[in-house]
Amino acid sequence: MTRKHVSCDQVPVVAVSDQGRWVGPVPAVPARVTGTDGPDGSRSAGGTAVPGRARRGRAPRAAPQCRAGPAGGALCALCLPRCARASGRCRCGVRRMGRGRPGACHPRSECHPRSESHPRGPAAAGNSPGSLGPAASEGEGKRRLGRRGIRRRWALLSAPLGVLPGLPGPAIPCVSGVAVPAGSGSSAVSLPRQVQGTGGSSAVSKCSAAARGYIRDRFLRLLAERRRRRAPLIHRGYYIRARAVDHCVQDFLLKTQSLPRTQILSLGAGFDSLYFRLKDMGLLQHTVVYEVDFPDVACQKAALIKGVKELSALVGDAGGEGLGAITISGDDYKLLGVDLSELPELERTLEEAGLNNEIPTLFIAEVVLTYMETARSDALIQWAAERFPRACFLLYEQVQPQDPFGHIMQQHFRQLSTALRSLELYPDCPAQHGRFLAQGWTECSVMDMNEFFTCCIPEDEQQRVQTLEPFDEYEEWHLKCSHYFVLAASKGMEPSWTPLSPSGTVPRHAGPVGVAGSVPAAVCAGLSGVPGLRRYGHRSLLVKPNVIVTTGGFGEEHGQHCRVRNVHLLSRHAGHWEAVCVTQNAPDQRWGERLYHTVSRLSDTLALVVGGRTSPSSTGLGMLWLKFPKTCGASGPGDVAVELASLQPDAEAAALRWRHSTTEITFKGEQYLFVYGGRSALQPVLGDWHFLHAPELSCTAIAVDGPVPESRHSHSACSWEGGVLIAGGLGAAEQPLGSVFLLRELEHGFQWQTIETHPPLVPRYSHTAHVHEGKLLLVGGVWFHASSVPGVTVIDLMTGLCLNYVINVEHLEWPLMLHNHSSVFLPDEKELLVIGGGGNCFSFGTHLNPEPVLLSLSSILASH
Repeated sequence: MTRKHVSCDQVPVVAVSDQGRWVGPVPAVPARVTGTDGPDGSRSAGGTAVPGRARRGRAPRAAPQCRAGPAGGALCALCLPRCARASGRCRCGVRRMGRGRPGACHPRSECHPRSESHPRGPAAAGNSPGSLGPAASEGEGKRRLGRRGIRRRWALLSAPLGVLPGLPGPAIPCVSGVAVPAGSGSSAVSLPRQVQGTGGSSAVSKCSAAARGYIRDRFLRLLAERRRRRAPLIHRGYYIRARAVDHCVQDFLLKTQSLPRTQILSLGAGFDSLYFRLKDMGLLQHTVVYEVDFPDVACQKAALIKGVKELSALVGDAGGEGLGAITISGDDYKLLGVDLSELPELERTLEEAGLNNEIPTLFIAEVVLTYMETARSDALIQWAAERFPRACFLLYEQVQPQDPFGHIMQQHFRQLSTALRSLELYPDCPAQHGRFLAQGWTECSVMDMNEFFTCCIPEDEQQRVQTLEPFDEYEEWHLKCSHYFVLAASKGMEPSWTPLSPSGTVPRHAGPVGVAGSVPAAVCAGLSGVPGLRRYGHRSLLVKPNVIVTTGGFGEEHGQHCRVRNVHLLSRHAGHWEAVCVTQNAPDQRWGERLYHTVSRLSDTLALVVGGRTSPSSTGLGMLWLKFPKTCGASGPGDVAVELASLQPDAEAAALRWRHSTTEITFKGEQYLFVYGGRSALQPVLGDWHFLHAPELSCTAIAVDGPVPESRHSHSACSWEGGVLIAGGLGAAEQPLGSVFLLRELEHGFQWQTIETHPPLVPRYSHTAHVHEGKLLLVGGVWFHASSVPGVTVIDLMTGLCLNYVINVEHLEWPLMLHNHSSVFLPDEKELLVIGGGGNCFSFGTHLNPEPVLLSLSSILASH
């Protein structure tokens, strides 16, 4: 076993895989555009490009050349900053690179102009030290890569609109039918020159979700000929988006089915399949669907429809197509190419196509208005309210830009030159609600997607979706849902259009009642710049005063992003912290590479690692002994011995789990570990417990009375007065829990008792917890209250008083994500040392807190 001091400047620049796979160090290549793809398909972050998925020992491929520019010239400025999969080709032209050689012209696009996100987009925060770039869906890593994944990184991105080879001058940049004014800071958005079975990133993601059973839509495969399997997190994200739109559309058709005529106007429709699904279901008996998008998009979709017999048969006779902006004009389907920001032109074209202002009309804007200048999108909303006496408006967009996840989300879209313009004036759901009322709509309801999933989707459908494939990215899923909303506004409708009414009795969690104060946060100077501490899903333990051990998780090791195998020892001497990386030499690597395990201290020289996983389909891992020298922390950290623990047969069930808790307790003078909850490969949530006798690792039967807590995982557990405190967690319905239980020691065994808090504890999970002088400290986590993020909550265990404190991050230069982190309470200093934390931000990038942070609790503990 070897150990080495870790320093930032000692770590080589290496290939960053979005699957967390080790791909070996390679020489750094200067980045041409900060925070975007380099010319060789690499991603740059903070000014350095790192070739993506380079093979071990192989030099980076040579940068391709731009065929639209001078002979032998490098890629032009327009080619560099766009699609994340653009590898070895130029956006201007028709060059495709295969295995480093020039290929044939290939017009397919890898980037859909209407797509709100790119599942493998550029770094979400290229200038942020904690951003890893693409969403590193760790659980899906190696399954998603493969040879096809490597080959597809060389797929071609076709020419941007108006910049075809041999043609001078760029056209006006556009996003989903919305022209972006020159000088606005946006570059041209790539659009295909012709449709050859592609629907872009959004359509591909929806198609992948449909293939896995999330969405029932047989037309997606026809509109997105290119296939690519996405990660489960992406599938869920596109499922909830499609479900929200379909839910509202079908409610509109149901409420208006007795009327002779209705119409649907889809703004920025792109390659959506809505019309074909509704027509196939027989729901358009008296409804005409109008789709509007940028002229080139409309022309491409029209050509695709005409070229696919199954699609053209549903449209029927379209004798009026090709008349100006009207690309298809069927009896119940009109496809128009118009710039949405030009209201007079939009109104004139809709009138030519036969839109009737006097009949009930449903407007749909699915992630499109936010890309427009706010004044223009407001004008469009007001125009719809003024021109149509009986109308409904369905809006699906982003929200909550101010928190850490929102910061990463905004960075992502800015780097794609598609800034979310409406967020500045309308940053949350109440603001969007007021926006529509101010523009002339009389009724309006709005929900974020967590609320929609809970309130508007039947329980059996929720369970169906939750069991479709292995999934373990709950934090990222709920954070994504809290940053998107669905809005339904109406005027003049009889009966009222209220599609967002809850389907039944569902829990509605209130947010925190006021804030008691703030907790200052500062970077722990001695541990600044240690890349091995950038991780999530790990565990940290105070072995003895001034000595901390950190194990496992997913993060950075030797400059690579992977499941972390090495152990880090943190020690403090004369008030100064230092970190030492201890390399394991165990022959079986899987025992060291684990996430969501627990580490329990049995003595100054011994700790036990229980459970954990490698992937969401893992059957769970066993137990490990961590053995420390007696001198550990005196003259230096010393070595750590890692040994596989031999279990008694009755203890195996306690080890085959993750996201559980393991707490040290004593009963009748004997030392035990109380293993509770978690999840396994067979059960999404566990509610059982085991008393693990520490010396021989066997389970002992001890009587437990009282009301049994609800099954949970990702909760917190602390030792207190001989028993165990359990707080929060994620329940069987994937709903955060707000209960606090005490497993109290009695003469004959233990008893569960409920601890009542006032005001009630806001339900949360993925937090950490500590007990100090009769006070329970809850740190961070994820909750459904979207207007804020959890900071530090202090619960007085004697009185039940529950106070919430925000974390003051003004001295941090990067977003502080407090989920999937670890924390160690330093009682003498009354400080919390937070290590790691973060995760995938949907498709916007992976963010790991780059440096450990100290939270000073002295003032709030004194106030109690």
